[in-house]
Amino acid sequence: MAIDPVRVLVTGAAGQIGYALVPMIARGVMLGPNQPVILHMLDIPPAAEALNGVKMELIDAAFPLLKGVVATTDVAEACTGVNIAVMVGGFPRKEGMERKDVMSKNVSIYKSQASALEKHAAANCKVLVVANPANTNALILKEFAPSIPEKNITCLTRLDHNRALGQISERLNVQVSDVRNVIIWGNHSSTQYPDVSHATVKTQDGEKPVRELVADDEWLRGDFITTVQQRGAAIIKARKLSSALSAASSACDHIRDWVLGTPEGTWVSMGVYSDGSYNVPAGLIYSFPVTSLNGEWSIVQRLTIDEFSRKKLDATAEELTEEKALAYSCLS
Repeated sequence: MAIDPVRVLVTGAAGQIGYALVPMIARGVMLGPNQPVILHMLDIPPAAEALNGVKMELIDAAFPLLKGVVATTDVAEACTGVNIAVMVGGFPRKEGMERKDVMSKNVSIYKSQASALEKHAAANCKVLVVANPANTNALILKEFAPSIPEKNITCLTRLDHNRALGQISERLNVQVSDVRNVIIWGNHSSTQYPDVSHATVKTQDGEKPVRELVADDEWLRGDFITTVQQRGAAIIKARKLSSALSAASSACDHIRDWVLGTPEGTWVSMGVYSDGSYNVPAGLIYSFPVTSLNGEWSIVQRLTIDEFSRKKLDATAEELTEEKALAYSCLS
């Protein structure tokens, strides 16, 4: 029996991340090797020609799973009937701009896109916000799309999660697939807290704690954290462009694990709407460890939080509270 295609929206689709992301979706990286997709690609009018070029390439690639392409600069057309929305488009911070200026631009973008999703997306549409400030953009989107369940609006911290896995893998010279259950707490910013307190590595002698194998708390509480926090800036310095390939890949990981489920005994990091777990203020979009089953994520509960971690969780929550206030001031 034929499987109905899933409609996947990518905003900012002619940009760097979008260009890396759409072929991954069309190839089945996001939703699996048997799930047909129809891609909806949105960008701003000045990028219309480039967007059409991306559409031409998608057609030329002859992806078997790709059952249609909508390429448009019209937000209502882009959002119509979509089951999954990956919000990559946003206003980047430019030299000399104040945070409030960037926030104000993104508030207006996410307010209008939220309204379009509210009116035109399929029921139970799942939303992933990638554009920075991702946590707060997701919060604004939630405010202006009240009919989309709050559990369906998330932001990307899987890139940070994967960066943390990569750093541990490199340090211990093990396969990255053998490392699991790192956590990114908080904001997708330099206050995020990459935490290995509960992470393990699969060895010939069974699962071993990362902390025991690394045997260097100074590194785990110092350079490891700052490397993950500042990895985006390091890539910009090296490439003169921001992370695109890794961001696109982690967006696929985020949606795939959310929709298809996390492996038994493994959690991932997602920016989700806080319910007050771990004494994080409710009403923030905050990165937590989550598992997913049947398309529904749940925050992993009852993990022990030591004093060092507590301070880190609180510091990133404080920044998110300030960002929220700044964003809401742009609405008034």
